[in-house]
Amino acid sequence: MPPHPLIECVPNLSDGRNSTNIEKLAQVIEQHDGVALLNVDSDFDHHRTVITFAGTPEAVGEAAFQLTQAAVECIDLNTHQGVHPRMGALDVLPFVPLDGATMEDCIQLANQVGKRIGASLKIPVYLYEAAATKPERQNLAHIRQGQFEQFSEKLQETEWQPDYGPTQRHPTAGVLAVGARQPLIAFNVNLNTNDLELAKEIAKQIRHSNGGLPHVKALGFPLLHRGLVQVSMNMTNYHSTSLFQVFESIEKLAADAGVTIAESEIVGLTPRQALLDVGKSYLKLATLTDSQVLETRIEEVFDHD
Repeated sequence: MPPHPLIECVPNLSDGRNSTNIEKLAQVIEQHDGVALLNVDSDFDHHRTVITFAGTPEAVGEAAFQLTQAAVECIDLNTHQGVHPRMGALDVLPFVPLDGATMEDCIQLANQVGKRIGASLKIPVYLYEAAATKPERQNLAHIRQGQFEQFSEKLQETEWQPDYGPTQRHPTAGVLAVGARQPLIAFNVNLNTNDLELAKEIAKQIRHSNGGLPHVKALGFPLLHRGLVQVSMNMTNYHSTSLFQVFESIEKLAADAGVTIAESEIVGLTPRQALLDVGKSYLKLATLTDSQVLETRIEEVFDHD
């Protein structure tokens, strides 16, 4: 049985190309007592790696700090170029409540870890989402505007003083956003075209902030080594907007421009219910429930002491 309370951590690292670095950073988590490494997902074009791990609050907090420390040693943003926006070597550090944990637990952990990182590693730390200290800092994209290159100037502005740490950008590791949030799905749809403006226009039409689909954040990116473009999304509430709804919307908008979908992908892990919802929608399985999944029933029967 998993430990209780159980907290997930999903750090986003600004390196998706150096396999030695990525392996070293993953090992920091893998070798840490009290946490389980669940997934490592790297992308060359994004130049970004998403690590997923979980454990008790104390163990997760310590592992998160050790990972941040290792990222500072491995990653220099002065030589980093990728299509995904970034402001830190370890760019984002969210805590997510799972079994037996509450959002308040994650907010408390974000403050503890953020304060320690700021003091010990001399990295400016911003709290975001549910942990945000100001309304304008709830939105990660708003914090990250200007990216690594412009944060030296941004930190001098009164409204952008960090929540923890120094008021100067770390020379190689930049700044860090530490947050508390609900589970989200990182979902990308790749189009059979190199038309970047089309990907950007589709992203604009579907994202919530432009009047599109609820709880969808979207950007258009080039995938140069694949000769494609991508609509890259964070879906912050899959109950409100499903994977199927997003896929269908993008498929229609692309078709209107004479373009087909090459493939879609999930970055990191996704809640099982999100995939069940796709099956219910696409196959019109009106009564499909989690209890009909073989692995679910096996867990229910055999995991009980």
